[in-house]
This record gives sequence, structure tokens and C-alpha cells, in this order.
Amino acid sequence: MLKGGLTAAKAGRAELYFESNATVDIWVDSVSLKPFTKEEWAAHRTESTRAARRKTVRLQASDSAGNPLQGAEVSVENVRTSFPLGAAMSGEILHNAAYQQWFTSRFTVTTFENEMKWYSTEPAPGREDYTVADAMLALAKQHGIGVRGHNVFWDDPKQQPRWVQSLPYQDLLAAASRRIRSFVSRYAGQLIAWDVVNENLHFSFFERQFGWDASTAFYAAARLLDAGSSLMFMNDFNTLEQPGDMAAVPGRYVDRLKQIIASYPENGAGMAIGLEGHFTTPNIPYMRAALDSMSQVGIPVWLTEVDVAGGPMQAQHLEEVLREAYAHPAVQGVILWSAWHAQGCYVMCLTDNNFKNLPQGDVVDRLLGEWRTPAQTGTTDAQGYFQAEVAHGEYKVTVSHPSLNTSVSQSVTVELGSGNHFFIQA
Repeated sequence: MLKGGLTAAKAGRAELYFESNATVDIWVDSVSLKPFTKEEWAAHRTESTRAARRKTVRLQASDSAGNPLQGAEVSVENVRTSFPLGAAMSGEILHNAAYQQWFTSRFTVTTFENEMKWYSTEPAPGREDYTVADAMLALAKQHGIGVRGHNVFWDDPKQQPRWVQSLPYQDLLAAASRRIRSFVSRYAGQLIAWDVVNENLHFSFFERQFGWDASTAFYAAARLLDAGSSLMFMNDFNTLEQPGDMAAVPGRYVDRLKQIIASYPENGAGMAIGLEGHFTTPNIPYMRAALDSMSQVGIPVWLTEVDVAGGPMQAQHLEEVLREAYAHPAVQGVILWSAWHAQGCYVMCLTDNNFKNLPQGDVVDRLLGEWRTPAQTGTTDAQGYFQAEVAHGEYKVTVSHPSLNTSVSQSVTVELGSGNHFFIQA
């Protein structure tokens, strides 16, 4: 099945045109084109969001003998939402208290923009320096922020350390082996994910040097060095952003992913899909279609480097992208590519240099608030039940009743696929 989407710029008649570079005839059958108004599209997204991210739970309060407590006061307080929304972090955060306060009060996950990349940690052969990355990781841990390892290798020849680019085969092999052993071993068990080979749909520096299975070997090595629960990502751009980039269409991405998994079966454990998400004008229908296609693989999908080109519609376009990602059940996390620098961000900033929100930052704060369940209170019925609709996450449930000497609190975790019935016994 081929699936796609588009936004029509004008009203009127149009033609669907199918083109292929295949050497055989291709017949197109059962073509369906379904139009949506913006209101219909938003309604569907809201329905999908509710199904993917929220759940109605029933809390039953009882006394120590197991008897239901009628008329008990129940409060449900959100401790942590389960959907990871984060942002890239720059090394400048280490020396800027305002940056630290703004960042750590909002985000639960991060990617270091450049500080873990090979050219940052080994600027000269054998001269490794993880000082900045270590300090940033310590800061993230202090605030309970999960860190993605970005990246072990980058397949773009222009993004290699300068001294690596012209190494002969044996020296490059030794340098690459030292890099993966040093980097992954150092942070094994401390990171939530690894971008093992970055952008190997568009580039092939290591494949040209070591052969077609170079990326596959790197994934196998990374998993051996970090055998824990960290996800191992393929990470590339334009699978969501540009339907015209044939190097990165969903089918090409999936083929490459399956090639890596098939060559080393152990790579099937913990693999994940990283879709960068560097948008100009987002094609939201195509984005949804691409996510539908990628979800068929059955492994976690993250948007790993989301930004939107500048202009008067930047904040609105960012909101559209984030809402679409959050509504899709396959998406398990989003990282914004908005690391702050005094001289300006890569493409998209969330704040000014005084850490006052720009419109894009206001969008992020509004969505963080919307996706977090506000505190709820109520009274149990005759069977001791209290019902509430909440976003997936961790909650503190407190029950008080005249028959109890003190209130009782219990931690409750609400997840997709888990039950919706919880017992609170005093």
C-alpha cells in the first residue's frame, strides 16, 4: 500500500499523477483520495490524542478490612507525565544559571547538540576529552532529565574530525574502534538512547571505507558495549519533512533498517526509529501518512531534532508539528532542536537571551500544560469508587475519610495497555 498526503494551495479541479523510475510497468489500483477540512483534521487528531495519551481510571478506596469507603475525599496529583518532550542542550548551560532554571523546569529529556560528537570529544588523534559532556550529563542527572547519546558516528564525510577524513584504511579502522569502545563504554547504562550512525540514508562515509555493512557492524558493537535498556536509533532527516527526497522516503528508511537488523539478528532488540524533523513549511498530511507507514515496523518512533524555519508562521507551524506527533500512537518522544547560544540558535530559538519566551517557547509551554493533567479532587461513591480521566504518567493519589486517623497516599502509574482499576487501601 502506498500512502501520502498533501495540502492543496488552491480550490478547483486537479489531477493525480503517478510517476516511477522502475524498469517494469506499475499499475495503480483502488485509488482513494479523501479530503478533510481543517476542522475535521483537528477533530480526528483530538480523538487520536485521547486514545493514545489518556485513560479513564477508576480508583477504589477501602479500609484496612477491605470495606469500601463511601464519601472519602480523593485527590489525584500529577507527579510526572510519561510522554517525553525535551530539547537539545548546549554546553553554555553549564555557566548560565538562568538557562539552567528555564531548561530544567520544563524538560524531561535532552540531546547534547554537539558535545558528544566525535569532533568534540577527540579533536586530535588519541586526545580524548569528555569534560564538557560529563558535566552536562551530571547536570541532567541532577534534575532527572534523560539523555540521548548523539552521536557515535556521523556518516557525513564533512562531519568527521578533521584528522579522520584522510586516514588510510587500517588507521581509520583503529580510530573508529577506539571511538566506539571509548564513547559507548563510558556512558553505558547512563543514557536512554544512542544515535549509533547518524544520517546513513543520505551519506556513506564509513560504508565507502569499510564496506556496505559498516553501519550494521557499528550497531552490533554498540549493543554489546551497552547491553542495557538503551534504544539504538537510526537517525535521519526528510522522512517526515520532504516527500520529494527519495533517499529518505519511508520505504527506503524501512529497507535500511531491516538490512541492519537482518545482518545481525541481535540488533533487532532495542532498535528504534529516529526522524529528525527539520521542517520548512510542514506538510502535515504527508507527515501523518509517513508516521503511519513507519509505525508498521512495530518499534519505537521518536522525532529527534524538531525545528521549523523562521518566519511569521514559525510558532504556528511548530504547534502543528508537535500536535501531530503527540497524537500519533507510534511516537514515543520528541526532542526540539533549539539549543540556546548567545549568538543565536541553529534554526529555531524558544527564548531570547534573557530567557523570556519567544512565540515558539509559548507554544511549548502551552502544550506542556495542556498535556499535563491538573490536580483533580472528588468524593467516592457508595462502592468506594472515584473516576477520573488522566494523561498517561505517574500520580500521587491521596485518600482521606472521617474513619481514618490520617490521610493515605499511594503512587499510581497510568500507562497505555495497563489496567484502569486501582485499589487504595487505608
